[in-house]
Amino acid sequence: MAGPYHSRLAVLLLVDDRGWVLLQERDEHAPRAANQWGMVGGHVEDGEEFEPAAYRELAEETGIELEAGDLTLWREDEYTYPDGHHGLYQIWAARTEITDADIVVGEGRRIVFVDPHEIPALDLAGSSRHFVPEFLTSDLYATLRSAL
Repeated sequence: MAGPYHSRLAVLLLVDDRGWVLLQERDEHAPRAANQWGMVGGHVEDGEEFEPAAYRELAEETGIELEAGDLTLWREDEYTYPDGHHGLYQIWAARTEITDADIVVGEGRRIVFVDPHEIPALDLAGSSRHFVPEFLTSDLYATLRSAL
């Protein structure tokens, strides 16, 4: 994809044994989307590839370390926030047996699995409002849920 990006972002959507999706409630210190809900993940460092960044961000934000190859690339797409901040996103997903009790919050107010029926009522960050509902209707989400 072409275009000037302010940032490259690797984010994750993990699906637990109930079909719930891991989301982060950001705190008031977040540089973007403070006090809103968003996907776990973040910026890809200079010289870093998206996939290793996804694993690194997951470990930094949750304390969870997945094995290489556990994540599946769901989508690569651009998103521009209303303030003009433009990012290139890779959204990775996986089925997981981890629970809320396994998570050590390294960033944000809390990181928990959320019932997909409750997600529309959350105050989602712009990129999450754009991508998460589409993920919940995707073939990959259906496949991850059926693996239960």
